[in-house]
Amino acid sequence: MEELAARFRADLEALTGAAPARLGVAVSGGPDSLALLLLAHAAYPGRVHAATVDHGLRAESAAEAAFVAGLCGELGVPHATLAANMTDKVNVQAAARARRYALLGRWAGEVEAGCLLTAHHLDDQAETLVMRLLRGSGLAGLSGVRAVNPPVVRPLLGWRRDELAAIVRAAGVGPVADPSNADERFDRARIRRRLAEAPWLDPVPLARSAAALAAAEVALEWSVERLWHERVDVLTLDPAGLPAELRRRLVLRLLAAIGGPAPRGEEVGRLLATLDGGGTATLAGVKCVGGKRWRFAPAPPRRR
Repeated sequence: MEELAARFRADLEALTGAAPARLGVAVSGGPDSLALLLLAHAAYPGRVHAATVDHGLRAESAAEAAFVAGLCGELGVPHATLAANMTDKVNVQAAARARRYALLGRWAGEVEAGCLLTAHHLDDQAETLVMRLLRGSGLAGLSGVRAVNPPVVRPLLGWRRDELAAIVRAAGVGPVADPSNADERFDRARIRRRLAEAPWLDPVPLARSAAALAAAEVALEWSVERLWHERVDVLTLDPAGLPAELRRRLVLRLLAAIGGPAPRGEEVGRLLATLDGGGTATLAGVKCVGGKRWRFAPAPPRRR
């Protein structure tokens, strides 16, 4: 375990610079999160706090949270069970995810954890990339799962699912089995099965591509930040010579600054075409006027 703990320390500190004095770890009881707990405890003994979110969506969830609490007790890791009290009937997985991160973020602050570790791994990253390709996502979506999205840090993105399962087996721990992971009503379960059925579709280069796209996304956002100060003045934009993607991002940022709701991708494409032609359009409650400098202002209220 010492070699694995050293690898884990190197991966985490490559993302954080130095490990915080206290680490928050999200543990569901599945093999991935149990491996994360075991690795974090081995690498940073006495510095780990753990939490389990009980969504209340399955009859077994309370017992699973109690199982994690018991394991943490054996390890000497402080543990909290966070009750989500889910009642959503539509988009359940998305609602559960939002509720989970809200609860975990609040808990991490309460225990003064310097970061919140989650167990997303290389195979998750490959699945995410394929899912988003099939949805026609842009660069931000194809960047996959972010390694760092404060307070969340994901140090296992270079680890395979089988490696993590082996760590749990070696510890003699029986992980929780969540049936939703194999339920093909959910996109991720379908993609996971298809990837398993296509051994030529290797998750390792898929995850590598996601990492390259994430780096490109960071570079673009850096450029947009600079251009915001150079090209935007009192809600006007100088678009001259800018590539289409940078113009799109600056326009989205201007729309958000004025306070309109986030528009859909095809709506933004039509708006950019109108502005390129020197025309005028209203989108997301914002009046947009083309020309040498593009102008943006709150749209006047519609006349009854």
